[in-house]
Amino acid sequence: MWAKLTRNACTRDVAVALEHIWWQTDIRGVLPSVQAPALLMVGEGAENHPEAEHVASLMPDARIEVFAEQGWMGRDIDIEAVNRPRLDAIARLVGLQPRPVVPDTILSTILFTDIVDTTDHQARLGDRDWKHLIERHNHLIREALSNWRGQENDTAGDGFIATFDGPTRAIHCALDIHERVRGLGIEVRAGVHTGECELVDGKCAGISVSTGARIAGLAGPRQVLVSQTVKELVAGSGFTFTDAGEHQLKGIPQSYHLYAAG
Repeated sequence: MWAKLTRNACTRDVAVALEHIWWQTDIRGVLPSVQAPALLMVGEGAENHPEAEHVASLMPDARIEVFAEQGWMGRDIDIEAVNRPRLDAIARLVGLQPRPVVPDTILSTILFTDIVDTTDHQARLGDRDWKHLIERHNHLIREALSNWRGQENDTAGDGFIATFDGPTRAIHCALDIHERVRGLGIEVRAGVHTGECELVDGKCAGISVSTGARIAGLAGPRQVLVSQTVKELVAGSGFTFTDAGEHQLKGIPQSYHLYAAG
């Protein structure tokens, strides 16, 4: 019966695509940032417990509950009887446990952009024309941010810092920005990273923001460099990634494996 159910779930090509997505997706890097209470529901069987314990250990407020699995594949199972213990556990999680105090942090994707060879362009154009170019550049980037639901976090001269609620839109936005500014005769580099950010006056700050800035600083013209965390979170989104190697980012305690997204 189980084999029949899996064959009826999707076609062969979709099954292959789903397998690739499952094996390429790794969210362990962001689990420590999950501040909400989490419940891991596992079935009886010792083979399930080490994996669940590992996942639970990565989150600050996670617990495990084990449920009987006998007969769950049978034809005449009592669905309500099987699901009732799980529903009760969920009810306890959302209704009977006091919620922890949420710190001033947020899990966010940070996009950094800046213009390549800024000084050369300034010297070539002069102050007045450079000012006009920057104004057009800023307008185009803000249009892209609006289209991809990005939030402008800050600007720094010829650069932008924006945040997104997911890495897929951040990469799309960065690639869109590259196309938009081509007509201005300039090139932009971009870096994308996902991590836990401190909120300071409503804006993202902290080590994750610094990491995104360092990644962008290593990008070349018209290049979107992303951290391995970002790559693993967008499996199945249609992007291609070129290995850009392991890098020790200045001022960042750990090294990062980077990829060029396209």
